[in-house]
Amino acid sequence: MEDHSIQRNGVFKSVCPLDCPDQCGLVLYKKDGKIKKVDGDLDHPVTKGAICNKVRHMTERLYDKKRIGHPLKRVGPKGEGRFKRISWEEAVKIITSAWQDLIKKEGPESILPYSFYGNMGRISAEGMDRRFFHRLGASRLKRTICSSAGAAGYAFTMGGSFGTDPEETVHAKLFIMWGINAVSTNMHQVTLAQQARKNGAKIVVIDVHKNQTGRWGDWFIPIKPGTDTALALGMMHVLFEEGLTDEPFMKKYTVGHEELRDHVKVYNPYTVSEITGVPVEDIYELARLYGKTTPSFIRIGNGIQHHDNGGMCIRTIACLPALTGQWLQKGGGAIKGNGSVIQFSQYALQRPDLLEKKTTRAINMNSIGKELIDREDPPIRSLYVYNSNPALVAPESNKVRKGLKREDLFTVVHDMFITETAKYADIILPAASSFESTDFYTSYWHHYMQLQYPVVEHYKESKTNSEVFRLLAEALGFKEKELYDSDEVMLREALKHSNVEWTDLKENHYGKALRSTNILDDLPTPSGKIELLSKRMEKLGHPPLPTYVPLPEEEEPFLFVPGPNHSFLNSTFSNNEKHRKLEKGPILHIHEDDAYAKGIKNWDMVKIWNNRGQCKMKAAAGQNVLPGVVVCQGLWSDEARGFSNVNTLTPDRLSDMGEGAVFFSSRVHMEKA
Repeated sequence: MEDHSIQRNGVFKSVCPLDCPDQCGLVLYKKDGKIKKVDGDLDHPVTKGAICNKVRHMTERLYDKKRIGHPLKRVGPKGEGRFKRISWEEAVKIITSAWQDLIKKEGPESILPYSFYGNMGRISAEGMDRRFFHRLGASRLKRTICSSAGAAGYAFTMGGSFGTDPEETVHAKLFIMWGINAVSTNMHQVTLAQQARKNGAKIVVIDVHKNQTGRWGDWFIPIKPGTDTALALGMMHVLFEEGLTDEPFMKKYTVGHEELRDHVKVYNPYTVSEITGVPVEDIYELARLYGKTTPSFIRIGNGIQHHDNGGMCIRTIACLPALTGQWLQKGGGAIKGNGSVIQFSQYALQRPDLLEKKTTRAINMNSIGKELIDREDPPIRSLYVYNSNPALVAPESNKVRKGLKREDLFTVVHDMFITETAKYADIILPAASSFESTDFYTSYWHHYMQLQYPVVEHYKESKTNSEVFRLLAEALGFKEKELYDSDEVMLREALKHSNVEWTDLKENHYGKALRSTNILDDLPTPSGKIELLSKRMEKLGHPPLPTYVPLPEEEEPFLFVPGPNHSFLNSTFSNNEKHRKLEKGPILHIHEDDAYAKGIKNWDMVKIWNNRGQCKMKAAAGQNVLPGVVVCQGLWSDEARGFSNVNTLTPDRLSDMGEGAVFFSSRVHMEKA
C-alpha cells in the first residue's frame, strides 16, 4: 500500500469537490497543519490554474467558527436549532437503537437515506453509503433532483451522456450557450470560447435572463421559460426548408430524418415566435448562422431541463448537430454532459448485491415533502441526510419543513454546518471535508478523472461518510466484509476496469479517459445511430419525434425562474458572510413594463407568491427578462434574514422524462411589498 501520510507543511495537489462541471485541479498550500491558501493547478490540462472565488475562499469554509466539530443531540423543539454536545459513542448508540426498534416494528423500509452531491467524490457520494443502506434494507432514494430529465432526453437521441471533448471546442466557429449561465457555472468553457473568439468565433447566448453570460456573449436571445423545444424545432424548419442540412451525414448516421423533415413543417418561424417570444427575423438569422457555420458547438445547460417538458427539450436540442453534420467536425457537436465517457465499476463501488430484497421501494427525492407528510406503506419514520440540505434545496420547501417537524420522524444529519435541515435533526454528526478524505472524482464535462488523498487531519471529531457507515455497521452487528473495506480498497476495486490509466492518476493526480476519437463509432442507441425518430420513446408513451409540449396552465400571471447565482453553489456558501456580500442580497429581475404596471421602482421590496408560499426581495427593473417573466438568483440561507426560501414557490411535480425536478415551471403573483 502506498504511503499517503499527512505532512504538516508543504504544497499538495488536490481537486475541487464542488458539484460543478469544471472539476478543477487544485494546489493546496499548507503551514502548521492548516491549509492557508487554495490555488489552481497550472498543470491541469483543462482548468490550467484558473479557479472561481467559491473554491478560492474555501479556507474560510474549512475553518469557519460555525463549523461543527462534535456530535450533537437536539434539546429543543424541531426547527429551533438547539443542541448539546455528546460523544460519538452515544450518538451511534442512539441512532442504531432507534433503527433497530423501527426495523422490528415497521421494517427497514421505514428508514430513508437522503443525499446528493454536496461532495462530488465518488466514494463519499456513492460508496460505503450505498453498501450500508443496501445491507440495512432501507428504502432506496431516486436521486433525480439535478440532471435526470436531460440525461434521459439526451440518451433517447444519442444513447448516453457523452458529447464533444471540451478541449476541442477551441476550434469551433460558433458557440451557442443554450440555457447555461456558463460565466458562473462552467467558467472554463467560457475560457475555451474566448480562445476561439480570438480566432473569429461568434458566441450566441439563449436564456430567460440576461445574466453575466448573456452580457458576455456577442448576441443574446431572450426566450420565454419552457419554450426552448419550440425554438429548436423552428431552427430545424429553416434548416430543412433552406437546404442547410447535411444530407449524406443524415443518411449514414441517423434514423428518422425524412420523418423529421415533414414533422417540423408546422414549426414555422411565425408560429414559433408566438410561442417563444423570439422575433421571426431572429429565428431565421439564428438558424442560418447555425446552418452555415462549421464547426458549430452547442453547450446545453442544466436549467432548461428543469421544466415539465425538460426531457423533450434536451432531446430536441441534441438533434440539431446531426442535421448539419457537426459531429464529424473537430470542435463541433454538443455537450449536455460527458458523464458516460469516464468508466469505472459502479457495481464494485456500490455493491447492489448486498440488497437482499430486490423490490425494496424507491422514493423520489423531489417529492420528499409529500412523502414525509403522506406516505403510509409504511410511513418514513427515519431520515438520514448527508451531502444535501433538503429543507433549502428541495421543491415545495414548506411541505419539506412540515414533514421534518414531525415528532415521530427520527432524523440524523451528517454535515459540516447546522444547515436549515440540521435544525430539525435529532442527531447531528460532524462531517469531514473532502481535503480530509481519500476519494476519486469524475467530471461530467471534461474527460479527466482525479484523485484526492488526505491533506489535513480531520477537523476536531469530524468523520467522513465512509467512517460513519463503518461505525454504524459495526454497532448493528453486520458481518459482511464489504462494509469494512477501506476507502483505498474501494477506490482500487472501482478502478480495476477503468478506461483511465492508473499510472497517470498516480503520477499526476489526474488521467484522461481513453476512448474512441469518433463519437459516432459506438452509439449505444437501439439502432446504433443518432435517433431523430425514437421507437423506444414511442413504446414508453412519448412522441417518437421531437415535439413541443407547453407547460401546464396555472392561474398566476408571471413565469418564475429561480436560477443559480455567481457566488453560491446551490445552498453551499449561502451561509458564508463573504459570499453573501459578493451577491448583495436576493434580487428579482422584472421587465420594466411589468414594473411600471405594478408601480414598482428599482430596489423596491416586492412580494411574489402562489398557493405554495411567498417570498420577498428587492426589485431590479429593466430589459434583462421578457415581459411576463421574473427571475431571481441563488438559494439564500435562512441566515440572510428577512428572505424566504425561493423553493417555497417551486412545484414538486416530476418532469416528462427521468422523474426530474421542475423548479423552473413555477408561476407567481407579484406586487410591491
